[in-house]
Amino acid sequence: MLIDLKEPLNLKETLESGQAHRWRKFNDKYSGVIGGFLVHMQQQGQTLLVDSSSSLHSEDLILNYLRIDDDLEHIYRHINKDERVRTMTSKYRGLRLLRQDPWECLVTFICSSTTNMKRISLMVENMSTYFGSKLTLGSDSRYTFPTSEDISNSNEKTLRKLGLGFRAPYVLSCGIKVQTGELNLNQLLEETYSNAKQQLMLLRGVGPKIADCVLVFSLDKLEAFPIDVWVKRALVDWYFPQQTPPSNQNLLKWANEYFGQYAGYSQQYLFHGRRLLDSPPTD
Repeated sequence: MLIDLKEPLNLKETLESGQAHRWRKFNDKYSGVIGGFLVHMQQQGQTLLVDSSSSLHSEDLILNYLRIDDDLEHIYRHINKDERVRTMTSKYRGLRLLRQDPWECLVTFICSSTTNMKRISLMVENMSTYFGSKLTLGSDSRYTFPTSEDISNSNEKTLRKLGLGFRAPYVLSCGIKVQTGELNLNQLLEETYSNAKQQLMLLRGVGPKIADCVLVFSLDKLEAFPIDVWVKRALVDWYFPQQTPPSNQNLLKWANEYFGQYAGYSQQYLFHGRRLLDSPPTD
């Protein structure tokens, strides 16, 4: 399938910017799972080449995942508040937020607690291989992400064996709450940012940062501004130099006021730029 892009997209920076942890290079394409299908994507200029393990995979599903409906030029006008952000939006122009599955996003970011991207990907792949269904596309094989039913029917010991460590009881608890209907993630789309965040933070293992990741990367709350070590370092060094570092709570309040309704996009550009500045790719 060929998709002609009408809006800016930088597929490489989007998929490698730490939002999603199941994308990997397969030959000259990106291999990942969207909506239960194994997908290969490659960008050539303003054309997206897409192969799928299912002929039913629609163009709309891909464009929705990549948030092509976001008007990046409009967003840039809102978030380019200073030279620092303008530098990042220019350097990584076309980097988009992703619209991920809320359940997968929640579990993935619970797994992200106090670890690195390589370890997160390993945990997610271990769970998918153990619980998921096998998908094939040419010589590439991947597995679907476990459902809340899969997780709720499992146990802490199994999840620990899959590498989740102390995160195992948190993921198990979330699986039970989602499977029983105590938590309806899709309903959070209709809630305000504040209310949705409060509900997510009732979950074991979900603090402000993880909640904001789920909100901005899967629940359309573009004002959410996750603060992790990279973002805090960027904010403190670039916006509050030679001061006592503000608390995360005060940084979040400042970022929401300064960047406004598209703070989540600001965060992603600052995160990606600062992470690559401090830890440049080795390949």
